[in-house]
Amino acid sequence: MNIILAMVATFLWGTTYAVTQATLPGWPPLLLGALRALPAGIILFAIKPTFPDKGTWRMVLTTGLVNIAIFFCCIFVMALTLPSAISSVGMMSVPVFAMLIQWIVMKQRPSVIQIISGLALFGFAALLFDPSRMHLSLLGLSAMLIGILCLICGSTLTQMLSQKLAWWCVLTWQLILGGLALLLIALVHLSYDPTAYINAWQHLSGKNLLGLFWLCILNTAVAYSLCVWTLKQLSVVEFTFAGVANPVAGILCGLMLVGESYTPIQYGLMIGMIVMSLLPQFVKSYLKYRRTSKHPLQPLSEK
Repeated sequence: MNIILAMVATFLWGTTYAVTQATLPGWPPLLLGALRALPAGIILFAIKPTFPDKGTWRMVLTTGLVNIAIFFCCIFVMALTLPSAISSVGMMSVPVFAMLIQWIVMKQRPSVIQIISGLALFGFAALLFDPSRMHLSLLGLSAMLIGILCLICGSTLTQMLSQKLAWWCVLTWQLILGGLALLLIALVHLSYDPTAYINAWQHLSGKNLLGLFWLCILNTAVAYSLCVWTLKQLSVVEFTFAGVANPVAGILCGLMLVGESYTPIQYGLMIGMIVMSLLPQFVKSYLKYRRTSKHPLQPLSEK
C-alpha cells in the first residue's frame, strides 16, 4: 500500500508539464511557481504548525530557494517550452548527473552497474534529444539542466537539514519561503514587463482555476504530503522505484491533454531511459535480497 501511495505522489508530479500546457498556456513561470508553492505551504502549515529552530533559518531559506524558488521556476519554463513527455523523461537523467558529481566532487567511484546504466542513459538521451530528430527549445533544455542540478543540490541540503529538523517542518517552510521568494521576484518582473501578468488576469477562466487547483492542491500539497508519509514507511531505495510513475504520467498526460505523439523509436528511447534510471537500484535491491536469503538471521535459541 505504501509503494502505491508513493507512486501516486510521483504520478501527480509527472502531470505538471501537460496540465500547465493544457490549462495555463502563456502564464509567467514566476507567477505559476509562486501560486503552486506558497498556498500549498500555508495549507500544510495550517494542518500542522511547526517552526524551524533559531539557528536553522538561514539553511531553511537556502533550501527553499534551491528546492522551490529556482526549481519550480525551471519546471514551469520547461512546461511552457518543451513537450510534456520530453520534460518528464528528461528529468530521469538525474542519476547520471548525481553520479558524476559524487565521482568528481566527493571522490565516490560509482559501481559497474551504475557506470553501465549511466552510459546507456546518456546514449538514449543523446538519440532522443538529437536536434535532427526533434526541434526543442534551448531555453527549455537549459531550464531542464538547471532543474536537475537544483534537484541534486536541493536533495543534499534537505538531507542535511532533516538531521536537525522534522521532515514536516522542512517541507512546510521551504514551500513557504521559496513561494515568497518567487512572489517577490514575480512582482519585480511585473513592474517592468506586465503584459503576461495582465493578460493572465484579464483572461482568467474556469480552466485556469482548475489548473491552479491541480498544481497547488493535488500536485504539491497532497503529493508532497504523500511523499513525507511514505518516506517514513519506506526506505529511500524503495521510494525510488515509485519514480517510474513520473515519466509515465508525463507521456500519458501529454498524449491525452495536449495531443503529443511520437514515433515508435522515440517511445522506445523513452522506455529505455526509464529502465536504465531504475536498473542500478533494482540490481542493488536484488543483490541485497540474495544475501539476506542465503544468510538469514538465526533464532537466538539456535546460536
